[in-house]
Amino acid sequence: MSSSPTTTSAAAGLHAFESLTPDVVMDALASVGLYGDGRLLALSSYENRVYQLHLEDGEVVVAKFYRPARWSDAQILEEHGFAAELMAAEVPAIGPLTLQGKTLNHFGGFAFSVSPSRGGRPPELDDDEVLEWIGRFLARIHTVGAMQPFVSRPALSLQTLGIESRDWLLAHEMVPLEVQSGWASVCQDALDLIATHACLAGAAGQNEGEESATRLLRLHGDCHPGNILWTPTDVPASAGPGPHFVDLDDARMGPAVQDLWMLLSGDRTQRTRQLSVLLDGYEQFRSFDRRELALIEPLRTLRLIHYSAWLARRWDDPTFPINFPWFGSSDYWKGQTQMLQDQIEAMQQEPLYA
Repeated sequence: MSSSPTTTSAAAGLHAFESLTPDVVMDALASVGLYGDGRLLALSSYENRVYQLHLEDGEVVVAKFYRPARWSDAQILEEHGFAAELMAAEVPAIGPLTLQGKTLNHFGGFAFSVSPSRGGRPPELDDDEVLEWIGRFLARIHTVGAMQPFVSRPALSLQTLGIESRDWLLAHEMVPLEVQSGWASVCQDALDLIATHACLAGAAGQNEGEESATRLLRLHGDCHPGNILWTPTDVPASAGPGPHFVDLDDARMGPAVQDLWMLLSGDRTQRTRQLSVLLDGYEQFRSFDRRELALIEPLRTLRLIHYSAWLARRWDDPTFPINFPWFGSSDYWKGQTQMLQDQIEAMQQEPLYA
């Protein structure tokens, strides 16, 4: 039996994605009956490898090759199933095509999927009409997301994003010794504050009938402006005018507010106004529990800790040192320590109100 490219790369000390050459990409598509005309464009993606390809029949598709060992096939298929539910509910999401009876295929040691290519531009988040429209869109996603839980995918929690990230960084000595003690101490203080929020600590939202608990549902999970494509109302598009998300790669169980807070920016007054507009749209389709607003700063803190661990865990991927040359220095970790201190203060303030 011959070795797969990913096995060969590991044996040679190379990262698995270094074996994902344009020829392998084209051959992978050919294995599911899609034949490119030679035009291949690498799209921006650090976690996976994503390519736009023109096919011989004139169609344009996007092929996504999943990072090996990140998600299991079952976890990827849950993402695909969620996308299919959204599309069946006429929510303008972009899901993978079914090829040879499957949405997830394998070639050369890689799992991959293929989706239609959809264009769009970044949303104008300073436009109240755009924010309100996105709020309506998120409510529709959450209505579908609340219908059933993920089974294989992990939940967004203190343990998965915070404690495991902190422990991995320390165990692998990623924090320089001269700043390690200070960072670890502040990180622990931040995690202790987050633990006071039951749903993030895993102690709420699990039992039916717990009306006082924050309800967890299937989320987009990484709802920042870069993951939204906006199609103007005066431009015909098969995805429909308005917003659509193109990436459910980080979908998991969590509180609804997780898909709202990353769309807020500026000072407290600006964020309060943006949140109010988002919720005006959201509550046209679905009610929102205002108690979840107290989770915004804890969620921001978890993302901050998890982001450092994400960079460190990916450092053997040549793409990361090239694009994040500032990561890992003493100055970086001093900055992270200060940001965690700022987050501790933010978590102790009154939450946003809308």
